[in-house]
Amino acid sequence: MSTTKIVEGVFAVNKPKSISSAQVLRDIQHSFNRSALFAPWLEAERTRRVQESKRERQRRRDKRIQVKLGHGGTLDPMATGVLIVGVGKGTKRLQDFLTCTKTYEATVLFGAATDTYDVLGKVLSKAPYTHLSRENVEAALNKFRGSINQKPPLYSALRMDGKRLYEYAREGKEIPREIQERPVTTESLELREWLPGGCHAYTWPDEEADEEEKLVADKVLHLDTASEDAKNNLSSTDNTLDADLTQGTKRRREIEEEDDAEIGITPARKRQEISPTPIMSGARQESGSSDCVTAPAARTLPPAETQMSPEDLPSTGKPPAARLSMTVTSGFYVRSLCHDLGQEVGSLGIMSELVRTRQADFELGRNVLEYDDLCKAEDVWAPLLVQVLDDWQEKMAKKSEEDAPEQHVSLAPS
Repeated sequence: MSTTKIVEGVFAVNKPKSISSAQVLRDIQHSFNRSALFAPWLEAERTRRVQESKRERQRRRDKRIQVKLGHGGTLDPMATGVLIVGVGKGTKRLQDFLTCTKTYEATVLFGAATDTYDVLGKVLSKAPYTHLSRENVEAALNKFRGSINQKPPLYSALRMDGKRLYEYAREGKEIPREIQERPVTTESLELREWLPGGCHAYTWPDEEADEEEKLVADKVLHLDTASEDAKNNLSSTDNTLDADLTQGTKRRREIEEEDDAEIGITPARKRQEISPTPIMSGARQESGSSDCVTAPAARTLPPAETQMSPEDLPSTGKPPAARLSMTVTSGFYVRSLCHDLGQEVGSLGIMSELVRTRQADFELGRNVLEYDDLCKAEDVWAPLLVQVLDDWQEKMAKKSEEDAPEQHVSLAPS
């Protein structure tokens, strides 16, 4: 597509699972850099840089001339859905999208807790789940509607004393003080589908935290998960634990350290393998699972006596799951909701799937571009992108007119 127009603005892409938001931007940037559509933008950037002062050029860390991109709120690698992208001057409008409402669909799997509050972490504890039903889970959701206080997970990119929380966890260090709850608003929260045990493909993570890692959880998360023997050895392991973690026992997940995401940025650890064709994104498919007709549609781990070791778990029956939909404000952590909901119903819970279906005016199935299309030939993605950017520019122009003060014309005779 040949053009002399400088193309800029804001659009949205449907992020696939198992890829970071930062990688999505890098892939899109690669397509844009070599395209005819963005050739005028790149030429204008070259001209602008020639006119920069020597000091400005020296301060520029990246000397390469590439199409400027940014995103308006990251998604965890396991999550899919709406990722807002700004291109050129559109990056200056991304802050608007960090404070807007967002709509998510999430799946919570009951009966286990992990250090990350999701299916990519290591299991810290297990709890009973056979008492759970659609009715008691729906009743528990009332506590999380409206204006609530929510404690962010430790594995998030929020800063404490200049250091991100996930860095404390990765280093096995105790945080300087308790993570404070923050006010958030849940505009809507509904149980979309109840999935009885055995009627879905979600499973707990295979990997369980070892005693040293549970000691770290006790120190950092203040959870009573370590054995008494391990606790008695705490003083002797304190001096070596950090070194051991640094040399390889600490786990890493894909993380985007440049952004403090509302849903939480999960730390770099090894990601478990995810089936390329799971029933739901982010779930691990069990082999040989039978078809099943599904049913109609205190924030700390429970006391030790309610926790369960693997041999205490029911020999038959699998943990249930629930698919939730919610519209929330900035600062909301879906992983925390799944964790807290598990506590509220007398069990435990982890997030097994997450889809952002809407952010501001961008919505899946309506005006969100497909990631795969943007990685294809230019004649595939360019017309689609131009249409979306033109629509956004038109909307911004209309909004500017509405926000501008009215021009009062004097009707007095001259």
